Amino acid sequence: MTEPPATADGPARSGRAPRPRWWGRSGLWSELSPLLRLLILTQFAFNVGFFAVLPFLADHLGAGIGLAGWLVGLVLGLRTFSQQGLFVVGGALTDRYGVRPVVLTGCALRICGFLWLGYADRTGPVIGAVLLIGFAAALFSPAVESEVTRQAMAHAEAGGGPRTGVLALFTAAGQAGAFVGPLLGAALLAVDFRTVCLAGAGVFVLVLAGHARLLPQHIPGQPRVSGRGGVRSLLANRPFLALCAVYGTYLLAYNQLYLALPAEVERAAGSQAPLAWLFALSSLLVVATQLPVTRWAADRLGLRGSMAAGLLLLSAGFALVAATLPAGRTGVPGLLPAAGFVALLTVGQMLIAPAARAWLPDLAAPGRLGLYTGALSSVSGAVVLAGSAATGSLPDAGLPDAEESA
Repeated sequence: MTEPPATADGPARSGRAPRPRWWGRSGLWSELSPLLRLLILTQFAFNVGFFAVLPFLADHLGAGIGLAGWLVGLVLGLRTFSQQGLFVVGGALTDRYGVRPVVLTGCALRICGFLWLGYADRTGPVIGAVLLIGFAAALFSPAVESEVTRQAMAHAEAGGGPRTGVLALFTAAGQAGAFVGPLLGAALLAVDFRTVCLAGAGVFVLVLAGHARLLPQHIPGQPRVSGRGGVRSLLANRPFLALCAVYGTYLLAYNQLYLALPAEVERAAGSQAPLAWLFALSSLLVVATQLPVTRWAADRLGLRGSMAAGLLLLSAGFALVAATLPAGRTGVPGLLPAAGFVALLTVGQMLIAPAARAWLPDLAAPGRLGLYTGALSSVSGAVVLAGSAATGSLPDAGLPDAEESA
C-alpha cells in the first residue's frame, strides 16, 4: 500500500510539518464547512436513533415476543448481513446517483423499519423489519462516510490540517451518539419497546427533514460514474484488498468486546453487571481523547505508522488478559485486566479507524470512492463473520467463573 504525501496526513520524513490551524485553540469545528458539520452531526444522530433501539432488541425478541434463542440469533445475524454485507451496494449507488438521494432514501427506509418493528409481533414481520433497518444503513452510511472522506481531502488540500483530523471528529461524533442512544432507549423502555422504536423513528424523521432542506442537490467535486467496471477493478486492486485484510483483522479483534469480554466479565464478577460500565469507558475514551490521539499520530506516525501502532495495541490488550487469566482473580482485581483490555482495544481503534478511512482515497479508482468505502466495510465484515465462527467457542475453554471458584 502506498502512503499519501506528508502534506496531506502527517509530517515529511525529513522534518516536522508546520502545525496546522486545527491544532490551535479555535478547534477543528470552527474550520469546517457547513456541509462537513452537517455530515458529522448526521453521524451523531444516526447512532442516537440506532442505539436507542439495538441494545434492547434481543431481549424484546426473546422475552417480549417469545422467539427461541436460535431464532433471535438468526434475526440479529440477518440484520448484520443486510447492513454490513450490503454496504458495497450503497457505496456503488452513491457513486452513480450522488449522496442526497441515497441518504434520503436510507433515512426513509429506516423510519419505516423502526415503525414496522415497533408493531411486529410475529417472526415474519420481525425479520422483514430488521432486514429493512439493516438495508437502510447500507444505503446512508457509505454515502455519508464517503462524502466525509471526500470533504476531508478538500479540507486538507485547502490547508485545514490532516484529513485524519476530520475523520477523527466523525468517529468521535458517532461514538457520542452510541453513548447517548442507549440512555435514551433505557429511559423510554420504562414505557415499552414500541415507544423506543417510535423514538428511534422520530430521530430519523428529524434527520430526513434536515437533509431534505440542507443537503445540496449536487456537491461540487463529486463525479458521477456509470455502474460498470468498478467491481472488476476493485477486485484487482491488491493494495486495497490488503487494507481490507488489515481492517478486517482489526474488526475481528474489536468484535471480541461483544464476544470474549462478556465471558471474561462473567468469570471475574459472577454476572455481566459491570459490562455496561466497561462499554461506557470505551465510549467516553473515544469522545474525550479521539482528537488528541489523532493529533499525536498525525504529527509522529503517519497513516502506516498509526495502523501498525493500533494493531500492536490490540495485541497488547489480548496479551494482558492472557497473562493475568491463569491467576484466576475474581471481583474488582479480576476485572482490572478486562478494563485494560477495553482501554487498549479502544485506543487501538482510535488509531486504526481514521487512518484506514483516510487511506481510502489514495487507493480508490477515480469516481469510485463510494464503492470502495462500502466494499471496505463489506469485505471486512466477511472477515469478521468467518473469524467469529472460528473464535466463538474459544471462551468456553477458559477458567471457571467466580461463583464456581468461590
